[in-house]
Amino acid sequence: MTRSLKGLQNAISVTVVHPIWQPTRPGKDDHCGWVFGDPGADKTLTNAEGRGGPFKAAYPGNEEEPFHGAKSVRDLYDRAGDDEGKYTVPILWDKKTNTIVSNESSEIIRMLNAEFNAFSDKADLDLYPVDLRPAIDEVNGWVYDNLNNGVYRCGFARSQQAYDKAIEGLTEAFEKVDAILQKQRYIAGDRFTEADIRLFVTLVRFDEVYTVYFKTNTRSVATSPAILNYCREIYQMPGVKETVDMEQIKLHYYASHPQLNYYSIIPRGPDFLKLLDEPHDRNSM
Repeated sequence: MTRSLKGLQNAISVTVVHPIWQPTRPGKDDHCGWVFGDPGADKTLTNAEGRGGPFKAAYPGNEEEPFHGAKSVRDLYDRAGDDEGKYTVPILWDKKTNTIVSNESSEIIRMLNAEFNAFSDKADLDLYPVDLRPAIDEVNGWVYDNLNNGVYRCGFARSQQAYDKAIEGLTEAFEKVDAILQKQRYIAGDRFTEADIRLFVTLVRFDEVYTVYFKTNTRSVATSPAILNYCREIYQMPGVKETVDMEQIKLHYYASHPQLNYYSIIPRGPDFLKLLDEPHDRNSM
């Protein structure tokens, strides 16, 4: 999303991994994780434990890894000399030195915002302006703890007590977002910043995935007018819609964790993206 908003598509390429985790060393160990698409394959997939589906071997954008023939993200970590076992995405990969620059999304956002302006079509867009940095950092802190990460603490809670604590924090943070967006256009002030990107990517998944899959059903975006219209404005910004593939978002969540969804049944959902295409009212703020 940051790459698109900054106009870096011609300078930084993207390869989209397959949405459903698969074994990364079949027959050698039990690790399951991100694999690359296989567009030419005449086959279908199940979830990592052999249930659900059939799922395609590639969805739109799920290309083969173009430089090293890697079959999985784990292969790239191995190539970079990192075998600790947390083979996460996103990865910012250096094609010249053939290694990982960063795998931390918050760091990559700031790199794309500031370090590639010589190649950017929108170099004047600053997502981390100096005068708003204290507000952005403060918002990022509680949004990450209670929403970005809070949905996972709800979904993967292993006790009622842990879930209750997580959902309480999430609900309070959701209400705080709602209250702020009723009074100002963006979450950290009067301008669109990285804090809005970090919040939006959780909100856009909230109703279709988290309220069902992670049991965060105390609130919803669709029934919160200020948040809904905020999401509409961001979704309708040039270049953003193309970065949101709800089919693959849902495929990943509902089919990659057999312990949460044994048969990988994909709920039909409310067609939330159609709701985001409707007009917003944020220009009046």
